[in-house]
Amino acid sequence: MRKYFAEMIGTMVLVLMGCGAAVFAGTPQGFASVGTLGVAFAFGLSVIAMAYTIGKISGCHINPAITLGMLVAKRISPKDAVMYIIFQLIGAIIGSAILCALTCGLSSSTTLTGANGFSEPITASTAFIAEAVFTFIFVLVVLGSTSEGAFGKFAGLAIGLTLVLVHIVCIPITGTSVNPARSFGPAIFEGIAGNIKALEQLWLFIVAPFVGAIVAALVWKVLDKKVTNA
Repeated sequence: MRKYFAEMIGTMVLVLMGCGAAVFAGTPQGFASVGTLGVAFAFGLSVIAMAYTIGKISGCHINPAITLGMLVAKRISPKDAVMYIIFQLIGAIIGSAILCALTCGLSSSTTLTGANGFSEPITASTAFIAEAVFTFIFVLVVLGSTSEGAFGKFAGLAIGLTLVLVHIVCIPITGTSVNPARSFGPAIFEGIAGNIKALEQLWLFIVAPFVGAIVAALVWKVLDKKVTNA
C-alpha cells in the first residue's frame, strides 16, 4: 500500500501547489501576480519535488495518463495501474478540498480550484487536440527519461521542466491539464460550487490525455528496442 499512498500524496501536492498558483495568481494582492510562467513553474516544480521524494517508492506517476502510458508500455501491472489511478484521484480530491478551503470567501478572477476549461474562440476540437498532443509529448519524455540506459538521476528534472514547457504553451488554450486527476479534483468542487461548465467539459480532460498517453506508449515501443522486445 505504500506506493499507492505515495501516489495519493504526490497528486495532492501537485494539485494544491499547481492549481493553487493558478488560483492565487488572479486574486487581489500586494504584489504582482505570478502569471503564466509562475503557474507553469508551480506545476513543474511540484513534479520535480515529488519525483525526488516518492520516486523511489512508486515511480512518481501522480498522473493517470502516465500510469496508462506505463501500462501500455508494460512497465506496470494492470492491478497496480488501477490502484494508482484510484489513489491519484483521491489525492486530487484532497488537494482540491484544501485549496477550496483556502479560497473560501476569497475574491478571485479565476476559478475556486483552478479547474480546466475552454471558451470561445477555443473550440472543443482545438482543446482536444491540444490536450492529446501535449500529453503525448509529456508522456513520451517520461517514458524516455525513465527507460533503461537513460540518465535516471536527471529524469525528475527532465519531466518537471517538460511540464513547465507544456504549460507555457497550453495554458492559454485549456489552462493545461495533461493529467485527468488534476482536472477531476478541481472540477468536482467547481461543480459543487455551481460551475457546471467545469463538469460538462471534464470528459475532454480525461479522454484527450488518455489518447495522447496511449499514442506516446505505442510510439515509444517503436523507438526503443528494449520496450519493443519486452
